[in-house]
Amino acid sequence: MELKLANHSSYPRIGDSAEGQLLRRTIAQREKGEKTDAEARVAEDRMTELALQEQIQAHLDSVTDGQIRWHDSVSHLAGKLKGARINGLLRFFDTNTYFRQPVVTGRLERPAPMLVEDFLFAQQKSSRPVKPVLTGPYTLARLSVAEENQNVAFEEMLDGYAGALAEEVAALAAAGARTLQVEEPYLLKQPGDFAAFERALGALVARKGSSRLALAFYFGDVSPLYDKLQTLPVDELVLDFTYSPKLVETIAAGGSAKALGLGLVDGRNTRLEDPSTVARQIERVSRAAQLPAATLMPSCGLEYLPRDRAQLKLKHLSTLRDTLNGKAA
Repeated sequence: MELKLANHSSYPRIGDSAEGQLLRRTIAQREKGEKTDAEARVAEDRMTELALQEQIQAHLDSVTDGQIRWHDSVSHLAGKLKGARINGLLRFFDTNTYFRQPVVTGRLERPAPMLVEDFLFAQQKSSRPVKPVLTGPYTLARLSVAEENQNVAFEEMLDGYAGALAEEVAALAAAGARTLQVEEPYLLKQPGDFAAFERALGALVARKGSSRLALAFYFGDVSPLYDKLQTLPVDELVLDFTYSPKLVETIAAGGSAKALGLGLVDGRNTRLEDPSTVARQIERVSRAAQLPAATLMPSCGLEYLPRDRAQLKLKHLSTLRDTLNGKAA
């Protein structure tokens, strides 16, 4: 089996070095009126370049822009849509990070591209393929609320987000994205909504063109939904093994008709995984699923780790692959 290496999604925006503090300093200066929005954009560009360099230095086969420009994975997209405004902070799942909650005031529309410019910038700066990442319509809808007295139903929010994101998927595919990752962690909290989730996902799949679409789940046990996920019209399932203690056995029992993103490296724990243990897990999954190829990656975005530990986690992916190849030899 060919095992590729990839970043999952986010990467720490701040580091300990003077250069690693660039964005934090610039944002603080902008808030005091000492820097402009254009200067903040330059700082974001530089930190994006550094995130790309560190991923490439870790010998990854594909990278992301690190979501350096994102304040959080919810408001960054919802805040660009007509028909939504951004309200106060809420905790993002069981993490110590927060997102700004969208308030839907009416019909959701995409007035302009949301991620295309950032993708093109990152691809220009990267020698490896860049994977754009989007929070999915179901998760966005579940983490939004309707404006009081506006009577916007959940189904309307879901359809609105799906339509807007489908347009963005089409634009990213046209811009040259080989793989697009859509993240839907909230489905694991409400698996009974599978039909509504599937309908919304279908709008994105219909617009992906020749690009591959990867569907990512994290912060919950994916094993109970595994068989249903196999029926979805996506090219890859990106799965968090750290919240799913029985997932290796589930895949071993049922195989996989999809390419798999193996989130076997804990994106929220600084400890480095034991290479022999991970190699055994990969071997068992690959034999059972008869995978011609798979991708090893962190279980979630790396924004939850200090930057130096995030870099070590990415470098550790190569060690894990070398251990597997040594065992296979």
